Amino acid sequence: MNQTRKILVTSALPYANGDIHLGHLVEYIQTDIWVRFMRMQNHDVIYVCADDAHGTPIMLRAEQEGITPQQLIDRVHQAHSRDFAQFLVAFDNFYSTHSPENEQFATDIYRRLKANGYITEKTITQAYDAEKQMFLPDRFVKGSCPKCGAADQYGDNCERCGATYDPLDLINPVSVISGQPPVEKDSLHYFFDLPKMTPFLKNWLDTANIQPEIRNKMQEWFDAGLNAWDISRDAPYWGFKIPETADKYFYVWLDAPIGYMASLQHYCHQHQIDFDAYFNENSRAEMYHFIGKDIAYFHTLFWPATLKGSGYRVPTGVFCHGFLTVNGEKMSKSRGTFIKASTYLDHLRPEYLRYYFAAKLSASVEDIDLNLTDFKQKNNSDIVGKLVNLASRCAGFINKRFDHTLANALDTPALFNEAAERIANDIAQDFEAREYARAMRQIMALADKANEYIDSAKPWVLIKDPTQHDKVHAICTTGINLFYQLIVALKPVMPQLAADTEAFLNIPSSQWKSAGTALLGHAINPFKPLAERIDDSAIDAVIDGSKSDLDANNPNNVSKVNDVSNVSNVSNVSNVSNVNNADTKKSGEQTVETVTQEQPTIDIQDFTKLDLRVARVVNCEAVEGADKLLKFQLDVGELGERQVFSGIKAYYPNPSDLIGEQVVLVANLAPRKMRFGLSEGMILSSENASGLCLVPAGLSATPGDKIK
Repeated sequence: MNQTRKILVTSALPYANGDIHLGHLVEYIQTDIWVRFMRMQNHDVIYVCADDAHGTPIMLRAEQEGITPQQLIDRVHQAHSRDFAQFLVAFDNFYSTHSPENEQFATDIYRRLKANGYITEKTITQAYDAEKQMFLPDRFVKGSCPKCGAADQYGDNCERCGATYDPLDLINPVSVISGQPPVEKDSLHYFFDLPKMTPFLKNWLDTANIQPEIRNKMQEWFDAGLNAWDISRDAPYWGFKIPETADKYFYVWLDAPIGYMASLQHYCHQHQIDFDAYFNENSRAEMYHFIGKDIAYFHTLFWPATLKGSGYRVPTGVFCHGFLTVNGEKMSKSRGTFIKASTYLDHLRPEYLRYYFAAKLSASVEDIDLNLTDFKQKNNSDIVGKLVNLASRCAGFINKRFDHTLANALDTPALFNEAAERIANDIAQDFEAREYARAMRQIMALADKANEYIDSAKPWVLIKDPTQHDKVHAICTTGINLFYQLIVALKPVMPQLAADTEAFLNIPSSQWKSAGTALLGHAINPFKPLAERIDDSAIDAVIDGSKSDLDANNPNNVSKVNDVSNVSNVSNVSNVSNVNNADTKKSGEQTVETVTQEQPTIDIQDFTKLDLRVARVVNCEAVEGADKLLKFQLDVGELGERQVFSGIKAYYPNPSDLIGEQVVLVANLAPRKMRFGLSEGMILSSENASGLCLVPAGLSATPGDKIK
């Protein structure tokens, strides 16, 4: 049995000056998945975070809005807390750096550093806005680059040529606050002697858990030589005052990471936990920080040096991630791809994004892309088509034929054992190593094998033979147990889906050790839909909502579009997709007829002549030699398998995405022989201005069910 590990985990502190967006969520979802997995392994994990609540931008925004900085950060904290909770990010404590605990720690650490000889004083010349009577941070000065001449560059580096410089080196510099040219002014500042920590930092670099890319970057910083770090700012400033000074404040990057300690201290006090067990210099607990690669400098140099110099323990590891692009480009306000968390949640389930990010994330610092078309297709194919449909098609038999009770034995124990072993070992290793994409590929490969097993076993055929009922019972019990194993593996990624599944399976909360435990002779509850397909209209609404959010002059006056995520495409069916009633083209292609005029009424007797059935798409592919046709292989339950040709290729350019979908079939239409084969029915579609869309059957339905 693995020994229980004591672990502290943090995510970087979101700045309390704006909304959480999908770029932020890459980090928090990545961290939360790891935390949930480690907890499922029965390790003792505490996950803390806090709003980064200090700095000049917060002070200026509060002034602009006519409120106090405290009112601003309180409002933002409430919004951040809501967004994280709705995305199922399970912090043990989400706090604020503007807290009594943080002020106490920052003051104590500063005094320790000073007593240990790490604080120096130096008079520096800075850019000063005489109109606003304040010193200007580098990013509050703009002008032309002194190296390449590029206009409208910030006072720390040029975005065109990459040069770094002092803000007063800019050509024609101006204050972004007043628009006036800054003047030079001297001020006494306090510095942390980072070069003195070089031997320690090099040794820490050799022992800490750091990615190779970041390790190489750190070596470049060492080779270039470290500089003393200015940890002070002049009044006016929103933050903590440096002790024994009249008008100096801690630079936000001094007290921000100390917020990890403050958040943990607050949590420990509430739950009677020993704080020193985590931050004492001799602590044996593990401590990991998940951060973006853009703040690696602060977390791999300043932060461990600050801890070491003040007598605290240092991080076990720092895990960096890359940035998020949307549709292959930087997030854009004008394109509606700068998406706030709240806007996404107006239209889509959070777990769809959690799964998609997991399917993209690895242990590297590479950027990941949110391709919205791929996002829809991957969730529809993997979560709905492969995973949930596996449960749906098996639960229908268990509930209807076997009184909601699983069989006492599996039909194919070897298949179950193979899945359990891979989850317990290979997939577990991938999760701990943060190789989520590899884990998702393995999980979906197991889902494919499970569905292939059901397809080959054909319980809908065997059920017609009374002597095979026990066989069907065992087959569907195996399918349900394979689904259960897959859910165990996906629980860190999709915790709400896991909770809903545990309710359906009538079991307590599962742990990682649940892999390998079969549910036999066990009563389950009626199956309810566990996920739904993502519709294009929901994604369009997110884009439109993002444009409305970010084009508004007042960021707090958010214009929201109506929630259309649940709008169905099954109403007003005006088209049928089948070659039986179509004119035959020279190549045997289908002509899709669009009926726009009002149709004559029918009576109930006419309707009852139709045998409408639920059918599951076993396979779908384009027909070679036909421009418009798709060939469907359908599972129709007790009616067996049917082959149907449909002229909807233009609307489904990736026909394999339809595999696993449940559609509506007119099962008693006379078969029609075509050039490409026999078409044995008609699939229903709806039509609107955007084109055709297959009419979906509910996920709780099973192949062969009659539609009345």
